[in-house]
Amino acid sequence: MDLEKRTSGPPQEPPPRRSDPEGCVAAAIRVPVRIVVLVLVVPVRMAWDLLVVAGRLLRDTVLRPLGRALAWLGRVLFVWPLVAVWRYAVVPLGKGLAVLGHVLLVVPAVWFHTWVLTPAGRAIVWCAAGVGAGLVAVGRGLYAVLALLGRYLVVVPAVWFHTWVLTPAGRAIVWCAAGVGAGLAAVGRGLYAALALLGRYLVVVPAVWFHTWVLTPAGRAIVWCAAGVGAGLAAVGRGLYAALALLGRYLVVVPAVWFHTWVLVPLGHALVWCGKGFARGLGLAVTGIGAVLYWTVRILLVLPALALWRWVLTPVGRVLAVIGREVLDALGHGWRIAGHVSRAFGRFLGTLWRWAVAEPARWAYRTVLTPVGHALRDSVLRPLAEAGRAAGRIGRQALAAARLTVRETRADLRRALFGPPPAARRPDRREPSVAEARTLGSSTTALTKD
Repeated sequence: MDLEKRTSGPPQEPPPRRSDPEGCVAAAIRVPVRIVVLVLVVPVRMAWDLLVVAGRLLRDTVLRPLGRALAWLGRVLFVWPLVAVWRYAVVPLGKGLAVLGHVLLVVPAVWFHTWVLTPAGRAIVWCAAGVGAGLVAVGRGLYAVLALLGRYLVVVPAVWFHTWVLTPAGRAIVWCAAGVGAGLAAVGRGLYAALALLGRYLVVVPAVWFHTWVLTPAGRAIVWCAAGVGAGLAAVGRGLYAALALLGRYLVVVPAVWFHTWVLVPLGHALVWCGKGFARGLGLAVTGIGAVLYWTVRILLVLPALALWRWVLTPVGRVLAVIGREVLDALGHGWRIAGHVSRAFGRFLGTLWRWAVAEPARWAYRTVLTPVGHALRDSVLRPLAEAGRAAGRIGRQALAAARLTVRETRADLRRALFGPPPAARRPDRREPSVAEARTLGSSTTALTKD
């Protein structure tokens, strides 16, 4: 019993072992750990292999046949009834409904469309065409009559009235209007000349004289007076500006410069010196506090943690790493050795089962059961089968004879009650079904056939 998967290729070389430096701890714990792991892993591996074999046996002997049986049962209980319902109920019902719908809906609709709607539509179209043709003819007649009436009742009188009344009257009105316009133009030109002469000597000449001898001298006098007043006001403004500038210089600027030079500047220097001293003192205080906190944290936390990491955790971690590596290696070796042991035990059980059960059963089947079965088949089963087949043939022949007798009796009764059935008359055919044999006096052409 081989429970390990074999590869078809050449055997692979095992991976090279890590060449890590080993110490006395690894050499001391390797052998005990491997012994303990082997003692613990061998039963686990054998139990695992037994579970694998039992699972495969259960799958092949119970689960797979059970699955096939459930699949067959599902087909019998669900698939086949649904197929039968679909094939023998739904499909015939659908076909019947389709035929019924065709008979009750499609055929009446086609008949109604063919024999009712189509003739009615054609009649309506014919009537509409006739009515339209009549209306067109009536419209054409009315149009001709109205056109003739309009021509001789409206157009001809209007043309005559325009030619013999409106045109002469218009020409007379135009001639009169031209004469009146010429007279009015002459009167307008005379009035314009008189009004222009009166306006020149009554308005323009007095206005020019008033502007030259009254307004111009008065304007020049007003301009000379305004120039003198402006010069005086400018002199007064310059004096006031000089006085105000002098007062502002000695009352505002000089005191402000003195206050900035002898008060604000020394005060600012003093404040800057005080701020620098305060900042320097605050920096020294913060530096001292930081140094104290740094050395406190370093002495109380960092150095103990560093010592713990360097002298405790690192050696313990290395020891645990060695132990873990050895335990894992031991588990690997133990699992492989347990696999070999389990395979040898399985082969032993297989050989024992073969020579204790399989070989005796095969020998008994071949040497005892097979001859007995052949003798039983030749002496008992085959004669019984032949007798059964003969009985079946006799029964079928008896049933066939009975059916033939019943059919003949029914035909005799029908013939006695209703008489013999009329012979079916064969219809005359224009051409013979079988060609006649050719003779010396016969012909097969249409021209010479009798």
